[in-house]
Amino acid sequence: MGTGGAPDTCTTSEQPVCSNQTGDHCGFYYQLWKDQGTGCLTNTADGFSVEWSDINNLLGRKGLRPGSANQIVTYEADFQPNGNAYLGVYGWTKSPAVEYYIIDGWGSWRPPGGPGTMGTVTSDGGVYDIYKTQRSEVLAIDGINAPYQFWSVRKQKRTSGTITVANHFDAWQRLGMNMGSLSEVSMLVEGYQSSGRADVSVSMR
Repeated sequence: MGTGGAPDTCTTSEQPVCSNQTGDHCGFYYQLWKDQGTGCLTNTADGFSVEWSDINNLLGRKGLRPGSANQIVTYEADFQPNGNAYLGVYGWTKSPAVEYYIIDGWGSWRPPGGPGTMGTVTSDGGVYDIYKTQRSEVLAIDGINAPYQFWSVRKQKRTSGTITVANHFDAWQRLGMNMGSLSEVSMLVEGYQSSGRADVSVSMR
């Protein structure tokens, strides 16, 4: 897992995490968060793996804080959800506070549901539908409430490729979906009311 701000070669041993935790591994931020059920994240030299069972909601991710709007994320995943799960780039902004997703892969249900699309963006060999959703329960990141979610969801799912983050941020801006200052750019595996596993190698530049 390499980037301009971290070593290209990770010599730190694999690190399993099975309780809610944030930290650093080889110069990258990681987080495991879950509410109910069983799940673990393991930091690896080239990325991370996640396993979950009978989970209500679990997020396992690894990336950069705050990261850059110009981040280019290249990844390859063995993504094996049994039920509802997402694979893609994830993060937050502040002022305004927004939770965002750029989704390449999913399980039994294509997110986010709800209202119709705001538009589309073509990026990295695919077309993504754009959504803006409002949460019925407001989440907080670093103590700041984030009532809105911005989404780009690829029309044809995949489990490897490149995600040029700026293409999505620019498309959202053109649609009046204003973002604040960037807080995080991470590669994400999320499971929702499901079980599954994923092994992800990822690089950021």
